[in-house]
Amino acid sequence: MTLKFGTDGVRGVANRELTPELALALGRAGARVLGGTRWLVGRDTRRSGTLLAAALAAGLASEGVEVVDLGVVPTPGLAHLSAADDVPAAMISASHNPFGDNGIKLFAAGGRKLADEVEEQLEAEIAALGAHGDPRPRPGGAAVGVVRHDPSAVSRYRAHLVEGVVAPGRLRGLRLVIDGANGAASALAAGVFTELGAEVVALHVDPDGTNINDACGSTHPEDLQAAVLAHGADAGLAFDGDADRVLAVDAAGGLVDGDEIIGICAIDLHERGELADDAVVVTVMANLGFHQGMARRGIRVVTTAVGDRYVLEALDAGGHVLGGEQSGHVIFRRLASTGDGMLTGLCLLDVVARSGRPLAALAADAMVRLPQVLVNVRTARRDPSLLDRLAPEVAAAEAALGDRGRVLLRPSGTEPVVRVMVEAPSEDEARRVADELAAAVALAGA
Repeated sequence: MTLKFGTDGVRGVANRELTPELALALGRAGARVLGGTRWLVGRDTRRSGTLLAAALAAGLASEGVEVVDLGVVPTPGLAHLSAADDVPAAMISASHNPFGDNGIKLFAAGGRKLADEVEEQLEAEIAALGAHGDPRPRPGGAAVGVVRHDPSAVSRYRAHLVEGVVAPGRLRGLRLVIDGANGAASALAAGVFTELGAEVVALHVDPDGTNINDACGSTHPEDLQAAVLAHGADAGLAFDGDADRVLAVDAAGGLVDGDEIIGICAIDLHERGELADDAVVVTVMANLGFHQGMARRGIRVVTTAVGDRYVLEALDAGGHVLGGEQSGHVIFRRLASTGDGMLTGLCLLDVVARSGRPLAALAADAMVRLPQVLVNVRTARRDPSLLDRLAPEVAAAEAALGDRGRVLLRPSGTEPVVRVMVEAPSEDEARRVADELAAAVALAGA
C-alpha cells in the first residue's frame, strides 16, 4: 500500500485510486504520527465523501482516537475549529476537482497544514503497514476510539465569520451574487453575507453529490458573471468545492482573480497602517503586474513555491499578515490559518463598502495584469536535471523580454509534466515565447 502527498494533501479517483482501504490506513498513520486523543473530520458534498470519511474515522478509532464527524463543512471551517480546539483534523475533499475525484487533507493541532517532513513520515508509516502488516498491538475494550456526529459545530465557524471579520451591517446596501459551486459553502454562504447586510442572490447551492464544481464555482465563473449583469449586482463571489478559495466578479461582469484580491486588500491594509512590515506574500505564479502594482505603492513582495502551505510558512516566518495565490487561496493570518473563501470575500467587500468605490476601480488601481500563457508539457519521465539543461533557453527568453515580462518553468510535483509560464506585454508575444520554450522542453524531455 503506497500513498504520495501532492501540493495539497492526497487526491485521486474515489474508490479506485483513493480507496477506503487507503483512507483507513491514513487514519491509523495520522493518529500515530500527529497524535491527539480527539480528531475532527469533515467533508464536502461529493457522493464518495461519506464512504471515505467513514473509513478514515475507522482508522483513527482503531488507534484509540475519539472522532468527531462534522458532516459537510468548508475546509477553512474545519481548520478554524481545529485551531480553536487545538486538535488535529482531516478534510475529505478534492477541492475544485470534478466530483469523481476525492482527497484527504490533514491538519495538525492548531489548524495548520502539514510540513513536508511530516507528510514523509505519514508516507513511510503507510508503506510499512502495507508491506509488513502491523506488529504493534491495537487498543481493545474501552480503549477503542468512538465516532460521534456533531454537525452543529459548524455554527461556531459561522459565528466566527459573522461576528469576527467585519463590522455588523457593513455590507448593507450591496447587492451580491454568490456561486456556491454546489459544494461545502452551499448551506452557509448566502446566510453569512445576508446577516451582514448584503442583498444576496445565490447560485449553485443545491448539491446532489455529483454536481460539485460542475460548470460552476471558481473554475467556471461564467454563470456568475452573467448573473451579476442580469441582477445589476455590485459584485459576485465564486467559491470552489470546499470553499477555501474565491474569485470575484465586478459590476461589469469582469473577473477579479486572486492576485487582484490580494492587491486590493494589501493596499487597504497598507493605507491603514495594518500591513505588517509593508509586505505581502505570494507564490511564483503571481502575475508580474501584481509585483509592479505593489512596488508603486511601496509594498514589498515575498515570493514562495506554489501551495498555500508555503505561503503560510512565509507569513509566519516573517510575521506578515496577508498572502495567497492567484487561484484565490488568500490567507488573512490574523483571522485564519489557511485560505478561506468566505472570509476573503467578506474582507474584499469590506474594502468596497468602506471606500465607496466600485470593485473594478479598486482592482484597476491595484494592478494591471500582464497577459500570461501557461503550457503543460508532458515528458518521458520525471527528470530533476531537466530544468538545468534548459537553462540556456530560459536565459535567452528572459533576456529577450527584459523587465517587460517573465518566464517560469516549474515541474509538476506528481506527474512527468513541466509547466511553462510566460508573461509579456502582449498575448501574441507571450504565446510565441511559451511555445518556443515548450518545444525545447519537449525535445529535452523526450
